[in-house]
Amino acid sequence: MSIQAQFQTGVYTRHVASLGTQSVVEIKFSDEDAGEVAAVEPQISLNSCEISSGRVNFTGRLIATLVYVDGEGKLCRVQKGAEFSHFIDNDVLAPAQKSECALSCEKCKVKRDGSSLIISVVVGAKIDVYDSAQRSFVTSIDGAICKTDSAKLHSLINFSGESDVDDDFDCVAEDVLVPSASVQVLDCNARAGVIEVGGEIYLSLLAVRDGSPVNLDRTVPFRCELSCDEALLSQRAYCRAEIKNLSVNCKVYEEKGKCGVEFNATLGFFGHFYDEEEVNYLSDAFCTESETQLTFAEERIKLDNEIKVYSERVSGLCASKAKLDYTCAFLAAALPKAEYSRTEKGVDGSVTATLLYDKSGEIHSTEVNMPFSIELAGLSQDCKNVAVSVCGVSLRQRAEGECEGEAVLKITAADGETRIVGYVTEATEGAPKQAATCAVSVYIPAAGDGLWETAKRLSESPESIKQSNPDLNFPLTGKERILIYRPKV
Repeated sequence: MSIQAQFQTGVYTRHVASLGTQSVVEIKFSDEDAGEVAAVEPQISLNSCEISSGRVNFTGRLIATLVYVDGEGKLCRVQKGAEFSHFIDNDVLAPAQKSECALSCEKCKVKRDGSSLIISVVVGAKIDVYDSAQRSFVTSIDGAICKTDSAKLHSLINFSGESDVDDDFDCVAEDVLVPSASVQVLDCNARAGVIEVGGEIYLSLLAVRDGSPVNLDRTVPFRCELSCDEALLSQRAYCRAEIKNLSVNCKVYEEKGKCGVEFNATLGFFGHFYDEEEVNYLSDAFCTESETQLTFAEERIKLDNEIKVYSERVSGLCASKAKLDYTCAFLAAALPKAEYSRTEKGVDGSVTATLLYDKSGEIHSTEVNMPFSIELAGLSQDCKNVAVSVCGVSLRQRAEGECEGEAVLKITAADGETRIVGYVTEATEGAPKQAATCAVSVYIPAAGDGLWETAKRLSESPESIKQSNPDLNFPLTGKERILIYRPKV
């Protein structure tokens, strides 16, 4: 008897590859703009990301704000921008694929070129590639004994969008020199036709008060909706946010000694969720009269369906590029950022900030670094999507020559479960089996065998095994004796 397989086919979207690269972008400030550098703040945003055959091209924009001390000892600022483009070559890339690109500033250096200053920024790019694929699996085999299971198969759905966030507040300052901000998504849900995203922007303002630099911190919450026609049911979704544009306008109220701040940020959102389909599929099969060759496939996905949020306070000694002593009066710890990496138990990294201080009546600056190591309870080992933001940082000298820091960190982690589904994709008939001639066979099983494993080894249906041996309890201990009766033909 020949066997005949029945199939079910469909199209779904899957993650193909994660690609990464680095490029260097430079901005030159002429001699009329350049002075004694006090602080530098780079702002990077993505313009486009397109995939062609074997290559992905992406473009972006870098805006650098330079704060310097002029000839009169006052803090001034100047801003310039530059467009950049780069690419990654990979054989898996094809024109019909979709991409999600995340840009980051991994390092920023300032160097002199004659009387000019050059800001050199190392831009990191991480690109996730998605593609449609055909899924085909066997649901049954005519002429064979089949084991059928049910499971949920998933198809990834990407979404993206933009939203503006505004905030108005007063601060005790004369002017704002440069803003710095990071954004975290704290909650994301798919609803019918929309994606609801909630989170916080952590804003740090390097300002001037009574002619001296100060740092002002503020948390700006936001909640927005993104249109998504593919969203049908209520479910959790994964989302990443980036700041595409940031602007701060100030109005000085001299009679009040305050500064009114109008804050606006354009946020870009990129994320995904999964469309689920529950199916019955063939997980194993055998034929009593011939060998059966099965081809298997496996789908493994990480469902990032839970956003875990941690707030941590860290403190410790800081490393400084300048020699600090009691002749240095600390003025402001500005433009804080977190550099970090995922560890087995949590995250390790350092908080970096620009320290502005007064020495002999002159304003100087230096970069300080405070290391930290944090354990994140309840986080799975395969959770890689971790983001760390600095909500505020303070520096002081507890002892001469020692800089001590304290910072508040907000950490988010997209966690969930890993699901693995294995199914049969092809079944072919092999050589005939040699039929047993004896009327009764005694089989000694292995410990832990279940009913299906026993039936497959004996080339008998599970029903006939139960009928012949009604006292068996599965899984087996290995001490049982299984009798197989063969009726005389």
